Amino acid sequence: MRLAKAGPIALALALVPSVALAGHGGSAGSGLSFTNTPLLRPDGGSEPAITIGQDGTMIAGALSWQLFQTNLWKGTFGSTAIFQGTPDANLEPGVGGGGDEDWDLASNGTLHGTTLIFFFNPQTKIRQLGVSAISCPNADTSNSFANCTSRIIDTTQADRQWVTSLGSTVWISYHDSGNSTLIHVQRSTDDGKTWTRVGDPIVGQGSTTGDSTFNNDQGELEADPTSGILYTVYAAGQAGIQKATSANFNHIFVSRSLDGGQTWSPSLVFTAPLFTALNNVFPAIAVDPINGDVYATWSDAHTVSVAKSTDGGQTWSAPQVVSSDGAKTAVFPAIAARNGVVDLAYYGSTASSIKDSTAVWNVFLAQSTDAGTSFSQTKVSDEPNHVGVICVNGVACAPGTRNLLDLFEDAIDPVSGKLAIIYTNDLLTTDSSGNPLPQVELAQQQ
Repeated sequence: MRLAKAGPIALALALVPSVALAGHGGSAGSGLSFTNTPLLRPDGGSEPAITIGQDGTMIAGALSWQLFQTNLWKGTFGSTAIFQGTPDANLEPGVGGGGDEDWDLASNGTLHGTTLIFFFNPQTKIRQLGVSAISCPNADTSNSFANCTSRIIDTTQADRQWVTSLGSTVWISYHDSGNSTLIHVQRSTDDGKTWTRVGDPIVGQGSTTGDSTFNNDQGELEADPTSGILYTVYAAGQAGIQKATSANFNHIFVSRSLDGGQTWSPSLVFTAPLFTALNNVFPAIAVDPINGDVYATWSDAHTVSVAKSTDGGQTWSAPQVVSSDGAKTAVFPAIAARNGVVDLAYYGSTASSIKDSTAVWNVFLAQSTDAGTSFSQTKVSDEPNHVGVICVNGVACAPGTRNLLDLFEDAIDPVSGKLAIIYTNDLLTTDSSGNPLPQVELAQQQ
């Protein structure tokens, strides 16, 4: 998340519609090719998310760079996504959106979203953070989201939320950023109309709870349609050794629930040497909806690794490094899986460190067509999306080093089996002061 905007923008500028540039091709080291289409906004955008429904409906979102809102686009896979509006800009008086976001197109066609929202007191000062829940039947985002149900489901302190669904049952997870960094989960059994708090994934888990309290970064929340198991992934440190002294979390855990989020049990996926940071930034998880295989991925700020579970998240394979030799530094893993295909995207550079001010960054894809046994590499972006440092320290980052914010996402189209990636590029436009104005780009496999 981010707690400060990049700067003011003129009201007139906010009324200018978005522009999508014509798509242009990306290189394909593995035989894959992509079109890359910027989704330009006058207020910019970063930290994008994407979901694709069973019929190929594609929803992409991004945090406005200059306004307190989340921007949303809609299309079908293979088309140019059309700007829909800002679903969280006017939830309530004195509330602004655009802190974090995630989207899910349910199997019944409902679009579910969640955004991090800001409560202002006075109007220009952030007082607290909360979580919204947005549901649009039939993915209908027309008429300024008039047919959608929007709720604020937490009004205390929250951070980095995620959403997933099985039919009309929906879950949203998020951090308690004010007290413990515990992970909270809320569930709706009526397609997003009402919400109830269920179990916390890291509470009551013995030493794992001790390692993770005040001491974790939570990644995605995913539900398995083949088994009904609910999964969340997170990085955690070692209590009593580095807690409160370092945020370099060296464990990767996956916690799973067999009863719809009421109770949870964690499994340790991987442990690195003490003080190794595996939270660059968020670990990610994907469930293959055809066979139930689960994949967890993370970055140590040099390479991206993935591990696989074939028994419902109880045990995990040894990790496999999947980032390319041509990307000496790889961060921000984004993963999707379907029918034995695993698509793992990341930002990569030939520089040896994320702190290199001369580093040139591109979007890469490691793809497996044999259920994670082997991976081939593709450079997705046809031109760099960032030059310089990528900072992963949140609001402590220096100006200009966190333009990509903390993540991006990918999704597989169930109709064609092809991949879409939504990522940030801060080299396309500038603001009125000449500073980079980040924008999001949509890459679609040809």
